[in-house]
Amino acid sequence: MNLEAKTSFLMQFPLFSILSDEERHLLADMMEHKIKPRHSFIYMPNDPSDTIYFLAKGMIKIGTHSSDGKEVIKALIHPMAMFGELGLVGETERQEFAQVLREDVHLYTLRVEDFKQAMSKNFELCSKVMQLFGSRLVKAENRLESLIFKDARTRIIEFIKESVDKQGRRIGLEMLLKHSLTHQDIANITCTSRQTVTLVLNELKKSDLIYFNRGKILVRDMAKLS
Repeated sequence: MNLEAKTSFLMQFPLFSILSDEERHLLADMMEHKIKPRHSFIYMPNDPSDTIYFLAKGMIKIGTHSSDGKEVIKALIHPMAMFGELGLVGETERQEFAQVLREDVHLYTLRVEDFKQAMSKNFELCSKVMQLFGSRLVKAENRLESLIFKDARTRIIEFIKESVDKQGRRIGLEMLLKHSLTHQDIANITCTSRQTVTLVLNELKKSDLIYFNRGKILVRDMAKLS
């Protein structure tokens, strides 16, 4: 991947909107472009946390496993997002895994030390990164509250609505979400079971609130979905 292509990517990436042309070129020169096949792992627990990733295409899940081997998905990463960044705040070994979903992904990598150097020279970049950490902390706290106070059906519906809000597109009065998730993935995100996810989706379909098939969910009316 040539320098021009990497610089073009940085110009589109929201986090780097405040960089000067010179700063973008310097950062682009230190980045590497990689393609990872579907279902492959980008990193695993105990790997060194010395690299930051910037997703250009595809979808990635960040997760961990409980003591009994159950997978828990902590986050879904969509294009134009950064992940694997905890090395910036002192993590030395990965505590989670990052895995590609059902299609190959294109991403860029940057050494933690190189990114720290860029942050030290640009206060606005440092501030944006801290805002990002703060936003993710709030999301984690909200998710914890949801797990404590809301039932499985509510968590599944809220996940659908949140995903549609972020990634869906309007088709007339309806909203279409294209995704790469299995029912088991949705269960692992919402801390429910695959059977519960299937039951809730079928119930919503029977009530004509949604229509779904492999890789697609069509929400008939967002206001009525509850």
